[in-house]
Amino acid sequence: MRRWAWEAVAVGASLVVAFPLYWMVLTALKPAAEVVSAEPRPWTLAPSPDSFTRALTVESFGRYLANSLVVAVAVVLLSLVVSFLAATALTRFRFKGRTTMLVMLLVVQMVPVEALTIPLFFLVRQVGSAVPVLGLNHLGSLVLVHLAFSLPFAIWMLRGFVAAVPVELEEAATLDGASRTRFLWRVLFPLVAPGLVATSALSFIHAWNDFLFAKTFIISAEENQTLPLALQVFVRPDQNDWGAIMAGSTLMTLPVLVFFVLVRRNLVGGLAGAVKS
Repeated sequence: MRRWAWEAVAVGASLVVAFPLYWMVLTALKPAAEVVSAEPRPWTLAPSPDSFTRALTVESFGRYLANSLVVAVAVVLLSLVVSFLAATALTRFRFKGRTTMLVMLLVVQMVPVEALTIPLFFLVRQVGSAVPVLGLNHLGSLVLVHLAFSLPFAIWMLRGFVAAVPVELEEAATLDGASRTRFLWRVLFPLVAPGLVATSALSFIHAWNDFLFAKTFIISAEENQTLPLALQVFVRPDQNDWGAIMAGSTLMTLPVLVFFVLVRRNLVGGLAGAVKS
């Protein structure tokens, strides 16, 4: 009976979490008259693709999608490499300020994103004066900012995985003639792969769904706007096109869903390993 009770709680929680997603897809499939109806129903008798058609026919929709993919993939790849090397250094080496750096990794995650948006705006503007590709109105600014927010969590999470690898394994590899670099990429990197998958999934989600930073740093360069900004086209002073907004949101969810399906096993193992560490 206790097992059935916990399973019922799990199913109930899953339904609560899934209902907004269901309502989003349902609204995207409803005809315009049902979307603005004063008596909404949790079903539709006449599903229509009109909302998806309006969302896909937005000017430069493909460019917005490509920009989001470029930012998300760049953040994932850079965070994987940098966090892996940083976690290895913090775990395997002893140096002055190591404990302080570990504490700062936690402190950075406690600061609200909104509180750092304005300071980051001025910082990115200054960086852009020296390196234009990383300045305002460039996708490089989004990559730089998302990387700064994803690295602390990724480093702290991977540190547990690196610490779980016995030092004797590195000593054995050294006796067999493997250099430190060879051990790092041929032995240690595959062993911490579950943690890398978990951190990459979270980095991808944050970069893909971001609206605040994209709105702040991409000011006037319309060709560099990302997909979340494209939904503003359907926000109008007189009446919002909720069908197209929900259809665009559904299309934005699909890449994340595909990504999760591809890495779901490693993701669960990585999160479980992080908790154990």
